Formats: sequence, C-alpha cells, structure tokens
Amino acid sequence: MTTWTSPAISSMRLERPRSLAHALDLLEADRGLTPMAGCTDLYVGIHFGSLKQRRFLDLQPLASLRKIQKRPDGTLVLGALVTYSQCLDSPLVARALPMLASAAKEIGGVQIRNRGTLGGNLGNASPAGDTLPVFLAADATVVLASARGVRRVPISQFFLGYRKTARRHNELITEIEVPPIAGKQWFRKVGTRAANAISKVVAAGVRGEGITFALGAVAPVAMRAYAAECALGSALPLSEAHRALRSEITPIDDLRSTAAYRARTACALLTQFWSETR
Repeated sequence: MTTWTSPAISSMRLERPRSLAHALDLLEADRGLTPMAGCTDLYVGIHFGSLKQRRFLDLQPLASLRKIQKRPDGTLVLGALVTYSQCLDSPLVARALPMLASAAKEIGGVQIRNRGTLGGNLGNASPAGDTLPVFLAADATVVLASARGVRRVPISQFFLGYRKTARRHNELITEIEVPPIAGKQWFRKVGTRAANAISKVVAAGVRGEGITFALGAVAPVAMRAYAAECALGSALPLSEAHRALRSEITPIDDLRSTAAYRARTACALLTQFWSETR
C-alpha cells in the first residue's frame, strides 16, 4: 500500500501581483517563483507530494490576460488566462478557430473547463495536452513577456522536450496569436471517455491551400506530422502518408495505452482527417 504525504502548506509562499508589470518584476527578482493559474495539475502535484516548488506566483489577479480579441488583420489573440469555458462561449473562437472549441468541449468536466487555462496547458507541455495539436495545426505564436521585453516564439519551436518549453524563468506566457486560417478545421480526441480522461491520441488539422496535421500523445512532445503532410500534399497514396507518419512518431506503452495501439490510431486519425475534410 502506497502512502502519499503532502507537504505542509505553511512551508509554501504565495505572491499576488497587482499588475502584469508587477508580476514580471517578481519573476525577475526570484528565479524559483513558479507561475500558477487554474492549478488543475499543480494542485494534484501538491496533493501527492511530487511538486518540488515552494514559491508561487498567483496569476489570477491579472484580468488583462483573460481577453479574447481579433485584430484588424484577422489575427485571433487569446490571453493566457482564457479558460476552456470561455473558448466554448466565445463567438470569435467559434468563427475563427472552431477546432479549439471542439477541443475545449472534451477537456475534463465543467469544473476543469472553468478553471483550466490555455496558458497553463501550453506551459505544462504535456505531450497529451488537448489544445496543443490545435495550436500547432494553426501555426500559432506564443507571446512571452518579461521585465526586459516581449518575445514571440512560433509554437513549432516552443516545445523543447517532455514537459520542457522555451519559456525562460523570468517570462510569462501572456498571449497566443493565431493567424487567419483558410481551410477546413478538424479535431479528434481518442480516450477512454470523450471527456474526464487523458487522451490516448489527440489530433488536429487544417486542409485548405496547404495542409497541416498535428498529434499529441505519440511522442515526447505534441508535434506536427510534417512528413505525412508532405505526402498528402504531393497526392501520394494514403498508404504512403501512413508510412511517413509512422516514421516520425515515437509512441510508448503506458498505463493508458500501448505504442502499437497509438501508432494504428494515429494512422486511422490521418485517414479520418483526409476523408472528412474533402
């Protein structure tokens, strides 16, 4: 029998910034400060005693990071504290990025959708994160701010390894920028249940003048399937696209699924994407 020991809350410190500028100053001054928002994963780590961090920066007071806006050039701008419930309720998201609304609908239960944030999903960098393939397929840009300035990182360069990102210790994810998308958007999640379950495999894609197809839970990071995209765009047989896809994914066996199942499912999702976006 395993006994879990949670650390004493009294041993932790919480900073509550008055503004984004104040939050960035606090991060600049304290390298060990950990940003926290919806806490849907962080609280689990605290409960099971697996979280090493003891100093936290509460981002909840930063209302400026909860906005959903559309710029004159058509770029959709999503604040890092935008929740999945906001995505479901937003007419802008429904029109410009419906595959994000589809993903948000299948994330957890109502409580998780009300608390979980887009910035948290990106920053957590789980390879099974449901919104990550959406932003990869959309060629999004992650906006990172520090007391020294603002940095924009293409999402294709944001995930560096398992739960590792390009965010520096003194930076916050403040926004996700999504350029206008021309083409049919598509999203599918394969899990034990439609929601309240971590994905076995998750995929998103866009088919228009170009083709993008992204996957989660088949590699150490969520990934674009560039070889498969190239095969589809070259009008090669679907079997060749499957072969290309298998060459670029590295699924594993774990408690939720097997590598063989994930590989078969990834190919099945590619077929479904291609069929349903004609």
